[in-house]
Amino acid sequence: MIPEWLRVPSLEEWQRKADHPDFHDARNVGLKDAVQAGWYQSETGELFRGFPVTAEDVVVDVGCGAGGASLFCARYGAQVVYCDLDPTNVERLYEKIRSTAARDPRGIVTDCTPLPIEDGFASRVIAMEMLEHVDDPDAILVELARIGKPGALYLISVPDASAERLQLPIAPPEYFRKPNHIHIFETADLERRITSAGLEIVERSSYGFFWNLWMNMYWVCDRAANNTPQAVSHDCTKPPYFPLLDDWTLLWARLSSLEEAQPLIRELDKALPKSQIFIARKPQP
Repeated sequence: MIPEWLRVPSLEEWQRKADHPDFHDARNVGLKDAVQAGWYQSETGELFRGFPVTAEDVVVDVGCGAGGASLFCARYGAQVVYCDLDPTNVERLYEKIRSTAARDPRGIVTDCTPLPIEDGFASRVIAMEMLEHVDDPDAILVELARIGKPGALYLISVPDASAERLQLPIAPPEYFRKPNHIHIFETADLERRITSAGLEIVERSSYGFFWNLWMNMYWVCDRAANNTPQAVSHDCTKPPYFPLLDDWTLLWARLSSLEEAQPLIRELDKALPKSQIFIARKPQP
């Protein structure tokens, strides 16, 4: 018999639970965690710390997914081109982005080999959590370098290798098969790939201890309750959540609300992050 703390409530039960003033939704806690780590800095206009976006920028978001990065840039009036293999992602993002201050927003459905964008087009290039999905990441990086202007900044993120290895014994096999994560990038290996494409690395960072543990707890709970996990990433998991995940979210929300905990959180984001982040630049001729 499944214990009560491992039983997923109905959506109605979960929503009633979510109405409690002490309840914390993992999606909101994860967003706050990302902001504390350096993402979505609205006061400075930085998509990530060290990656500012202004109305003068031409932004290309490669593998835009749900479009959070594109929308952030659009709100600052940048020219935004967003690309994805999934036409549904592109169509949905268009409906959101057309009401922003973005200049000439344009969506492209493409597998990025090659990108249907001219040489030296962009001043900001974004490739977040997409290289692990593609057959030839080196070819994609060469394309990213090609479309950037001299001096262009690049924001590249991929799952951290330690986080991926942690999930190997408990995630469903599909998690490490196409169209999901078919590459695990060690930091030194990704650095080599980025520089081999002709870019200079400006800064390295990492974050996501909260999501790392959340995702691993999800695999464990789902395997214990169902024998076979039902989803392949935290982007695919929607409420209601396992009670254990809600407990972890509450614990992290309380911890991260303490100023005294911030040094610990920064170290945890280094030690066992969900993602590794690189800011790079295309050299001037």
